Amino acid sequence: MPSPIIRPATRADLAAIGRLGALLVRTHHDFDARRFIAPAPQTAERYGGFIGSQLENRDVIVLVADLEGEVTGYTYAGVEGYDYMALRGPAGALYDIVVDPAHRQHGIGRLLLDATLAALAERGVPRVVLSTAEQNEPAQRLFASAGFRRTMIEMTRELGDDA
Repeated sequence: MPSPIIRPATRADLAAIGRLGALLVRTHHDFDARRFIAPAPQTAERYGGFIGSQLENRDVIVLVADLEGEVTGYTYAGVEGYDYMALRGPAGALYDIVVDPAHRQHGIGRLLLDATLAALAERGVPRVVLSTAEQNEPAQRLFASAGFRRTMIEMTRELGDDA
């Protein structure tokens, strides 16, 4: 299998990114339907539109894995300043990383992750933070293999549930 080219996303990539973003929404909703938003018929279009609104933001990095003209994955990350709610200094934040299921287990996720980390390092951030779903063990293995460590645990309780 040829290696993909990792490159900055363009407007021409938004439909593919939207499709992959809808997959991300669906996967997380399947993990925990009460915590994560439900996919809808417009999710891919809305998600692609959202990422499109971010492309000109100088503090945002959106990269795609381009395999012979097909977008097989993407990352969405940003540069953030001090965050007193998260008790964190300046950092890069990896918001999304998604690889098309038909192209997983070929190193594309690692290529995207490494390129995103390099792009964030070029912006001078001292660290990178991310969140991953509790059930997403393959992603957690990828992140651990790249040197990430566990630092926070999100807990959710629906109001109205009996304690």
